[in-house]
Amino acid sequence: MRKYFTFLTFLTIVSFMTNSALATDKTTDKIVIAHRGASGYLPEHTLAAKALAHGMNADYLEQDVVLTKDGVPVVLHDHYLDTVTDVAKQFPDRKRDDGRYYAIDFTLAEIKSLVAFERISLKTGKQVFPNRFPSGTSTFRVPTLDEELEFIAGLNKSTGKSIGIYPEIKAPAFHRAEGQDISKIVLETLAKHGYATKDDPFYLQCFDWNENQRIRNTLGFKGKLIQLIAPNSWGESPNVDFDYLRTAEGLAEVAKIAEGIGPWIPHIINKSGVQGSLVKRAHKVGLDVHPYTLRADALPAWAESYDDVMQRIVIEAGADGIFTDHTDLAVKFLANKSQ
Repeated sequence: MRKYFTFLTFLTIVSFMTNSALATDKTTDKIVIAHRGASGYLPEHTLAAKALAHGMNADYLEQDVVLTKDGVPVVLHDHYLDTVTDVAKQFPDRKRDDGRYYAIDFTLAEIKSLVAFERISLKTGKQVFPNRFPSGTSTFRVPTLDEELEFIAGLNKSTGKSIGIYPEIKAPAFHRAEGQDISKIVLETLAKHGYATKDDPFYLQCFDWNENQRIRNTLGFKGKLIQLIAPNSWGESPNVDFDYLRTAEGLAEVAKIAEGIGPWIPHIINKSGVQGSLVKRAHKVGLDVHPYTLRADALPAWAESYDDVMQRIVIEAGADGIFTDHTDLAVKFLANKSQ
C-alpha cells in the first residue's frame, strides 16, 4: 500500500530535528545553504525536504524556479519534468521532439497531478543516488513558489527561527523564447512575500550574466544578487563566458551588480586537490563566495571525508558558505568549529 507523506509528518520531522543534536546552533558567520532542501534524505525540492532542512537549522533553503504553461512559478530544479516526476507515465504523448517533457508545456493543474520522486537517470531509469530515499514508497508533489514561501514563513513562525531563502531563476533566455518573462514574475512573487531588499533574509541567484544585469539595472531589483558560475563546457547559459567571469577583471564587473558568486567546487579546489585563488580574488572586490554542491555520497576524489571538504573549502580556502545536500553535516561541522 502506498504511504502518504502528510503535513503532520513534516512537523514531526521538524520537531525531532530541532530537538536533536543535529540542530546545534552555530555561531560562525559561515552560512549553510540547503541545496534543494535536505535533498540527501528526501526527494529534492519537495516541501518535505524543505521541512527537514529547516529542522536541521540551515541558514537558507534553496528554490530553483521554472514556469508552468499558465505562467505560475513552481519549484523544480530543471525545466524538465521527466527525471523527478511520473510525467511520462501520466502524459506519454506530451514530450517534445527531443524526447523531453518541459514544465512550460504543462498547466499548473497538470503538474499538480504528477507524483514527484527521487531523481532518476533517463538512460538507466534508476536513481542517480541509489542509497537515497527510495522511489515509490511515498507520494510527493511539485510545490509552487507561493506555497513554498508560505510554508517556510509558517515554519519560521512556529519555531521562532528566521531561516532565509535562496531562489534561483532557471533558464531565463529559454523562458523568454517561450513567451514568458520568468525574472519579472519571480521578482513580483518574492516581493509579495516580503523578499525585496538587502535587509530581507534572501539571496537571488542566476547563471545568466546578461539576465543578472537586466534584473539589477532594468527590473530594479534591490535585494542581494548572486552570479552563479559553471564550466563553459556545461553550456549552462548562452553567450556567457564563465571563464572570464572568474578572472580578476570579470569579478570586478560582477561586483558592480552582485553581492557574491556561486562557483562550482572544482573552481575552488581542482580535481587534483589543488586550491586556487578564486576566493581571494572575489573577496578582493567585495564579493561573497558560496560554492556548490557538497554531497556526502559524492565527495570529490581528493577528499577523505565530508568534514575534509568543509575544512578545505570553507575554512582554509575561506568560502563564505556552502551549498550542500546534507545540511545536518555542515551545520554540525561549523558548530564544532565555533566551540
